[in-house]
Amino acid sequence: MRKKVILITGASGEVGQALIRHLAADGNNQVVSMDLRPLPDDLHGLSHHVVGNLLDNMLLARIVSQYEVDAIYHLAALLSTSSEFTPDVAHQVNVEGTLALLKMATEQSQWRGRSIQFIFPSSIAVYGMPEMEQSKGLYQRVREWEWNQPRTMYGCNKLYCELLGEYFGRHYRQLAAEQPVMVDFRALRFPGLISALTVPSGGTSDYAPEMIHAAAQGKPYACFVREDVRIPFMAMPDAVDSLLQLAHAPREKLTRSVYNVRAFSLTAAEIRDLVVASFPEAEITFVPDVKRQAIVDSWPGDIDDSAAQQDWDWRPNYDAARTFTEYLIPNIAQRYAK
Repeated sequence: MRKKVILITGASGEVGQALIRHLAADGNNQVVSMDLRPLPDDLHGLSHHVVGNLLDNMLLARIVSQYEVDAIYHLAALLSTSSEFTPDVAHQVNVEGTLALLKMATEQSQWRGRSIQFIFPSSIAVYGMPEMEQSKGLYQRVREWEWNQPRTMYGCNKLYCELLGEYFGRHYRQLAAEQPVMVDFRALRFPGLISALTVPSGGTSDYAPEMIHAAAQGKPYACFVREDVRIPFMAMPDAVDSLLQLAHAPREKLTRSVYNVRAFSLTAAEIRDLVVASFPEAEITFVPDVKRQAIVDSWPGDIDDSAAQQDWDWRPNYDAARTFTEYLIPNIAQRYAK
């Protein structure tokens, strides 16, 4: 008899590792994780880890042959910077990989006669706002259905995958009113995510942690966006909590398939001031990069997460002050302490 499991793709990243620890702590859960890379040693034994490519159909077939998948946390993706350089590969990984998993979830549902939950992290990159000065002044906190006109391949991929999830969750083979929903698709649009535990890797919103990493090492830092740029952010622990909260929310209380979540919104200058308060010798200047600046200019200065608050009581634990003073700065400073 096949074991019932929760599948996590992209599991070797920080969010995936945190989900493994949380889900495995419940003795009722069996976790299967999947990534191109192996897991850290401290996670061995918490999941059955599969090293492989999401686009390998034989690998997915093998997973289905061995396990009954109860829920899928689909974290695997080619991120924003890499997607701009290789848009065709981004489409394969981000769209075709998601489609393959949605089809897997549908097949699992048909075999078992019950809905399969599909949790999907989306992004602020799905938004694209023209004429920054005018549009950002009028739309200061953007709702889920506004300005869905992404400017990047990553944003296009994420928006299309949201639509695919809604299609499989609401319309695919729904020929009769009594037909059960086969895929319980739930997505979160994350703002800029800030982690204290990983080194920034060139993401579009990484100027915030890059400032702290440079200051903690005593190195000067040239920020690649203007001082007045404002976007929403969230600490990584809140990102993990929001995925779990959405997964646990009763289906009947959800009015949407896709929800905005956010914690706080800051300008690049305000982030600099928070860093300098802890590292008075920090040298932070602003030298905007034209391409990356254009991407950030197309994002809203803040997003409206009132639907998440109303439907499943979403509340972040980390505001701006706590994110920097309790989470980011102490942990990053410790990384470079001699």
